Amino acid sequence: MSAAGAVAAVDLGATSGRVIVGHVDQSAGRLDLDHVARFPNGPVRMASGLHWDVAGLYRDLTNGLADAFRREPAVASIGVDSWAVDYGLLRGGRLLGEPFHYRDARNEAAVDTVHARVPFAELYRRSGLQFLPFNTVYQLAAEQAGGWLDLADSLLLVPDLIGFQLTGARVAERTNASTTGLVEVATGEWDDELIARLGLPASVFAPLVDPGASVGPLRPEVAADLGAPAGIEVVAVGSHDTASAVVAVPMRAESAAYISCGTWGLVGVELERPVTTDAAREANFTNEGGVDGRVRFLHNVMGLWLLSESVRWWERDGEAIDLPELLAAAASVTGEVAVFDANDPRFLPPGDLPGRIAEWCAEHDVPAPRTRAEFARSIVESLAEAFAGAVRTASVLSGVDVETIHVVGGGALNELLCRRTADRAGIPVLAGPVEATAIGNVLVQARAQGFASGDLESLRALVAQAFAPRRYEPAAR
Repeated sequence: MSAAGAVAAVDLGATSGRVIVGHVDQSAGRLDLDHVARFPNGPVRMASGLHWDVAGLYRDLTNGLADAFRREPAVASIGVDSWAVDYGLLRGGRLLGEPFHYRDARNEAAVDTVHARVPFAELYRRSGLQFLPFNTVYQLAAEQAGGWLDLADSLLLVPDLIGFQLTGARVAERTNASTTGLVEVATGEWDDELIARLGLPASVFAPLVDPGASVGPLRPEVAADLGAPAGIEVVAVGSHDTASAVVAVPMRAESAAYISCGTWGLVGVELERPVTTDAAREANFTNEGGVDGRVRFLHNVMGLWLLSESVRWWERDGEAIDLPELLAAAASVTGEVAVFDANDPRFLPPGDLPGRIAEWCAEHDVPAPRTRAEFARSIVESLAEAFAGAVRTASVLSGVDVETIHVVGGGALNELLCRRTADRAGIPVLAGPVEATAIGNVLVQARAQGFASGDLESLRALVAQAFAPRRYEPAAR
C-alpha cells in the first residue's frame, strides 16, 4: 500500500505559469491541489525577434516554490512541465541569450533548408512528427545559419533548462525530446544519423531520461533560497505539458479520444505503437512520446489562441473585455456564422486575428462576422468543427473506435465549446479536469515517491474519483 505525501508541480504555459502543491493518498482516493502561485508568461519582442523571458519566468517560479515550501514543508519533490519545441543554448553553464519563441518568423526560411537535406517524407518515417514550421529541427537550422549553434556546448528544452538551473544537471526528458523531430520514433533515442546529416553538433544534446527519473537534488544555494530541506530532488515528469495532461485524462484508452485544450488544442488518441503511414503523414498527425512508453497520436489545432489573441487585439486601446460575458453573448447568437479553417497558418502569428478571420471569409466567399459576439461564436464553431474532424481522422488512422471525447485543460471550462464539439462530433464529450497538466505532473512525481502506484489506468482511476467530469451529450439531429 502506498504512503501519502505532497509534491510541487511547476506548470508553465504559453500565457501563464503556476506552482501547485499536490497531496496524494491513493489508498484513500485523495488527490488535492493547492494553487500556490500564478504568474503571467508571454513573448517579448526584441531587436533580434520574438523571445521568452526565461529569467523572469525563473524568478516567478522560484518565488512560487518558496511559497510552496512555506505552506507545505513536507513537499518531497519538484516536477517541471512546459510547452514543447523551444530551448536554450548554453556555453559553460551560461545561457547564450533568451530563448526564441516558436512564433518567431525566423523559422520560415529554415524549413526549406531542412527539407533540401532530408525530405519531409523521410523525416516523418524517422521521427513520426507532424509538420509544424516551428518544430525544433527547423529552429536549429535557423540557429545554425546565424552561427549561434557553433558557440553552444549544450541545448536544453525549456523544462530541462529550468531543471538545470535548479539542480545543475543536464538531461533531456524523453516526452518533450520527442517533439524536436530529432528522436527516432521506433527507439525513442536521439537519431544520431539524422543529426549528422543535418550538420548539427551531436555533443549539444543531453542524455535522455524517462518520466519518473530523478534529475537530481536542488543545488544547495537554491534549496536555501527556497527554504527547502537539503536533498529535495527534481523529478522528471511528462515535461511536455500535453504528455502530463494525457496522464490525467480519465479515459479508457481503447475507446476514447482526448482534447488537451488551451492555447493549442491537441486532439488525439493514446496508442501502444506509432502510426507512420503515408495517410497519417498526409493528415499531418504526429506520434509523440507519452508517459510509460505510450504514444500520443494527435493533431495540433490552433486552439483557444484564436479567442485569447482576438480579445487581446480588441483590448489594445484599453477597453476591458469580460470573457464569460463575451461567451454568453456568443451562445445567444442565432443563425449561421462563418466556420473557417482554424488551422490556416495565417492565424499563427500574434496580431489582428479578427481581421485575418474576415480576410479568410472574404477569400472563401463566406459572410464575415460583424460583431464581437459573432466573431467569438465563429471561433467556437470553427474550433468545434476542427476538433470533431481531427477525432474522426484519428479514429480512422489508428483503428480506435472512439466512443467518447475527453476535453481537459482550460477548454473544459468553455461550456459552449464542449457542447458544440459534442454536437459536431456526434458523440459525448466529458469535460475536465481543468488542471490536467498539473495533475499529471503531480501523479508521476507521486508514483516516483511511493505516494501512488500502478499503471496509467490506476492513476486515471484516481483522477476520475477526485475530479468527476461534466458530460455533454450531442444534440439530436
